[in-house]
Amino acid sequence: MSQLSASPRGIVSAPGWLTPRLTVIAALLLIFGLVPVYAAVSGNSFALALFNRILILALATLSLNLIMGFGGMVSFGHAVYLGIGGYAVGILAKEGIGSGFIQWPVAIAASAFYALIVGALSLRTRGVYFIMITLAFAQMIYYVAIGLDRYGGDDGLTIYRRSQFGSLDLNNKTLFYYLCFAILLAGIYALWRVINSRFGLVIQGARSNERRMRAIGFPTFRYKLVCFVIAGALCGLAGALLANHTNYISPAMMSWPRSGDLIVMAVLGGMRAVFGPLIGATVFLLLEEWLSRVTDYPNLIVGPLLLVVALYVHGGIDGLFGRARRG
Repeated sequence: MSQLSASPRGIVSAPGWLTPRLTVIAALLLIFGLVPVYAAVSGNSFALALFNRILILALATLSLNLIMGFGGMVSFGHAVYLGIGGYAVGILAKEGIGSGFIQWPVAIAASAFYALIVGALSLRTRGVYFIMITLAFAQMIYYVAIGLDRYGGDDGLTIYRRSQFGSLDLNNKTLFYYLCFAILLAGIYALWRVINSRFGLVIQGARSNERRMRAIGFPTFRYKLVCFVIAGALCGLAGALLANHTNYISPAMMSWPRSGDLIVMAVLGGMRAVFGPLIGATVFLLLEEWLSRVTDYPNLIVGPLLLVVALYVHGGIDGLFGRARRG
């Protein structure tokens, strides 16, 4: 039986599941899937590099969205895990350990361990105190990285060879792009499973009313700490990918402006939306790239636009699709 239905005026309407949100997400995924084809046909290698960066930062934003959007934990030092993951790859490469089977697990484990320390201390506070503690810990690691003279200090460290996975050659830009794409899709699916699980429901309940969740018997601190560690580990993986993508690491990877960019991407795309980080990262980075070509002061335009979105477009760009459906 056909999925199409007729309206009272005799006009054939789209099936009920074909919502504006689903249409845009499907189109976005199709575009990302075809970017390497376009790059190969046109010879535009810059497009491949730009969209690869979007995928990696979307993964980092996805990890932030888990704690900020669904958990209500606004971390202003989340980029520190990008830096930890990137430095894990760079330091091991500098010391002659090029195997990705060692580099990437170390990057994830180091980020998760640091998130455990930060979370154990910061989650005992709320509001602006939580924000400032996460920022303070991030700045501490930032200055530690500046002091690592053996690994470039403030100048950063060049990585001359990407992580090695046997016959899997990450120097192949198309292969590396699709690997990042696959990891992001796996991360989105994992996030969807987490937030719809009992664990995720407790996290979202604690965001709404933590006192009530504790009163009915849930140890919310432990739940939030585990959530914080998961987010740190996922962002550490994004840092490992970013280090391989740029073949370079520096303290700037974990600076507070980078953390601010991640927050902006999450808010722009839509917090508490599974595909919000991908939408936000795509719009923000493409807008930033376009404005940098037409003006020397792109932030003078980006800033007010983001302010309008934050004040008047509740739910971000993803929220607009939801309202279009209801309309």
